[in-house]
Amino acid sequence: MLFIFEGDEISIFAALPHDRTLALPIPSIHWHNCHMTWKRQPPTYDQLTLPLLQYIADGKIHTLKEVTHALAHELGLDLRTPKFVERISWAKTYLKQAGLLQSLGWGKFRITQRGIDVLKTQPTHINRRFLMQFPEFVAYQQQSRPPQTPPDLIGMDFTPQELMDMAYEGLRQDLADDLLDIVLEASPAFFERLVIDLLLAMGYGGSRRSAGKALGQSGDGGLDGFVQEDKLGLSKIYVQAKRWGRDKPVGRPEIQGFVGSLLGAGGKKGVFMTTSRFTQGAIDYAASITEVSVILIDGVQLTQLMIEHGVGVIPEKQYIIHAIDRDYFEVDG
Repeated sequence: MLFIFEGDEISIFAALPHDRTLALPIPSIHWHNCHMTWKRQPPTYDQLTLPLLQYIADGKIHTLKEVTHALAHELGLDLRTPKFVERISWAKTYLKQAGLLQSLGWGKFRITQRGIDVLKTQPTHINRRFLMQFPEFVAYQQQSRPPQTPPDLIGMDFTPQELMDMAYEGLRQDLADDLLDIVLEASPAFFERLVIDLLLAMGYGGSRRSAGKALGQSGDGGLDGFVQEDKLGLSKIYVQAKRWGRDKPVGRPEIQGFVGSLLGAGGKKGVFMTTSRFTQGAIDYAASITEVSVILIDGVQLTQLMIEHGVGVIPEKQYIIHAIDRDYFEVDG
């Protein structure tokens, strides 16, 4: 290892396979018998972002488990070190949202050409401010309020409840991103089943058998099928589902075709789902029509609905926050 001292900060350059190196600023370490040990906290997420990108610079497919073990070994950390695995995951999420690495589903990913180009500039660090130069990362930060903020950036102005809320939102967003990757890899038939399961979980369609039959047999031009709005079947909701890549947005012509088919079938309500996104023209057109009601659900909304209604996800861990029951302690008189 090569150690460079700059004021109170120590940068450690550790050799990695394939003649690669990683640079990690360590603001808080101490020495014992010539061995480095961590003092109180492992590296913050933004101190791990650059080493992670450097590790996957070979262009091969890597897994989060593999990278976590490799960086822990190179940094002399135990995988049980508090928050280390969580911060590696945050670093991966930030790199992915900035387009520096590409997720391949099921925990697999590799560096992108943009990531390679960034490494060619030999950055000394990659933090949130650095990543704000990429429009995709800016959009990611603006998807929710407050913006996704790892605990390492959180100051003392936040209450413990606010910290937990932020962490929850970050984990939920990461889960939604992974869900969308998996859905994009699935077959069209699987996506059709997913749409059925989601609509049923939301309370539409009656039974799965009747909903599946309706969705698979419609075939009116521009319509994939319909589900019952209620269990009595008093009205129908027509559905169009497009499993398109992130880089292929759904435009106004597709929505116009859907509306025309909806009117031709005598329908009044429709849902257009896509794994991609909608252009502003498509959104404006859907909002302007008065003859029918059309709801647009893009990839971001799709995965959030899947999480909310328990489709394709299972609970992993649950926290219950207790408060004092003040009524219990009230004394008469």
